[in-house]
Amino acid sequence: MSDPIETAILNKIAALEPGKSIEPAEVAKELQREQWQRMLPKVRATALGLMRQGKLTITKKGKAVDPDNFRGVTRLRQATEEETALALSRRPPVVEGDDD
Repeated sequence: MSDPIETAILNKIAALEPGKSIEPAEVAKELQREQWQRMLPKVRATALGLMRQGKLTITKKGKAVDPDNFRGVTRLRQATEEETALALSRRPPVVEGDDD
């Protein structure tokens, strides 16, 4: 089963022209029109997870943020190939066959 927040974020950024971005609030408003402010922290947290997976980029003033150290107003956009590669290189290695 797919996360509706993740699906909404990915659908919105997929519809954008390359280089264009959206505010996280746009997703929150789409998901919960009346109380979108309550949804916004969940949208931001989901976007951060997607950035760490290399599926999108969080930007501030047009530049990609460090996923481990950022604050303030941000936007979401499609990740470039370089940004995806960087995100994936930061992930811890998977150890297969270690059932201890």
